[in-house]
Amino acid sequence: SFHPATTPFCPHISVHKTFTAVVTSTFSPSFFTMAPKKGSKTAKKAVPTKAPTKADPLFPSRPRSFNVGGAIRPAGRDLSRFVRWPKYVRIQRQRAVLYQRLKVPPSINQFTKAIGKNEAASVFNLLNKYRPETAAAKKQRIKETAAAVAAGKEAPAKVPHQIKFGLKH
Repeated sequence: SFHPATTPFCPHISVHKTFTAVVTSTFSPSFFTMAPKKGSKTAKKAVPTKAPTKADPLFPSRPRSFNVGGAIRPAGRDLSRFVRWPKYVRIQRQRAVLYQRLKVPPSINQFTKAIGKNEAASVFNLLNKYRPETAAAKKQRIKETAAAVAAGKEAPAKVPHQIKFGLKH
């Protein structure tokens, strides 16, 4: 079998026990240099250099400091505060802040919560008594009032009390 310490594979190189090759003086140092690359350096084409562009005055270049406390934020920092959130997220967050900061009068604040089923039934019973009259009932009331005035009697009571909603009435 081949063993580098016992079998010289080249007459100009002697091999030591640690298997490191030692070059004798018969070779010149140029023997161990790399072969030249294909294509000569003189055959390169001259690349036209671009004219240096002027710096844009609207966007001046500022050097960034990579030192501690410099222009670069540390990795792993929570940047959710600086995110451009969707509009609905911003609105609901602003609404929550406003409700915390404003003091709402109780007469208005009562409408922020839904009414219970029993309370709703009693409110609807009350509102039913003051329901606006129908077109037929109004027509009949006007006829009776006109007949009483024509007969010379005292006119009956005016329009009954009713609950109205909206702006035009």
